[in-house]
Amino acid sequence: MTRLFIARHGETVFNAARRMQGDAMDTPLTRNGFAQADAMGAGLKRFLGNSPPELELWASPFSRALQTLAIVCEHIGQDWHGCRRDPRLAEINVGTWGGRSYQEITAAQGPIVDRDTGLFSVRPPAGEWYDDIAARLGGWLAEHRPAGDALVIMHGMSSRVLRGLLLGLAVDPRWGAPIAPSLPQGTMVMIENGRETIVHRGLGSAPA
Repeated sequence: MTRLFIARHGETVFNAARRMQGDAMDTPLTRNGFAQADAMGAGLKRFLGNSPPELELWASPFSRALQTLAIVCEHIGQDWHGCRRDPRLAEINVGTWGGRSYQEITAAQGPIVDRDTGLFSVRPPAGEWYDDIAARLGGWLAEHRPAGDALVIMHGMSSRVLRGLLLGLAVDPRWGAPIAPSLPQGTMVMIENGRETIVHRGLGSAPA
C-alpha cells in the first residue's frame, strides 16, 4: 500500500526566461517558484492531516528540486537533511541545447516541441530521449522502490516518465517510453496501487 507523492520543482529563473535547463545544476527558484513550492507543501499537509506519517524523502540532486523539497518539508514537519538524492531522478539531458533559449533554438532548426503533448518532437543533440529516462528511472525503482510512503521531488519531463511507469501505461512508440499526461507546474500527485490522485493542482506551467 505504498503511496508515492511526486512533484516537479517550482518555477526557476530558466523557466521564466524560457531557457533550456536540462542538467544545469544551479538554477534558483523565482518568487513564483517559491510560492508554488509553498502551495504544494500546504496541499500535502492538508492531504496528510494533522498527524502526517513520516515520509521517505527523495530528490533529484539539482538545486531547484532540493529548494522545493526544503519548503515542502517545512509544512509536513520533516527534516530536509534526511533526503536521499539520486541522479537518476534528474531531468532530461538536453545536450547542446543547454542554456539556450527556446526562441534561439527554434529559429535555427524549426519547432522542437509537440504541441499536443508538450514533449520534444526531436531528440536534443548529444542529449537524451525518453527511453533513456525510462531506463534510468526503471533502475532507480528496481534498486530503491520505497517500502513505505515517500515524497519524490524531481522535474517536469522525467516526472511524467516516472508516473507513466508507476501507472503501468503503455509504451508510446513516438517516445519509446510510457509517459503520463502533462500537469500544470506546481502540481503534486499521489500514486498508489497504480492509480493517481491529485494532491494539489498548480496554476501554471513552464518549459523544461
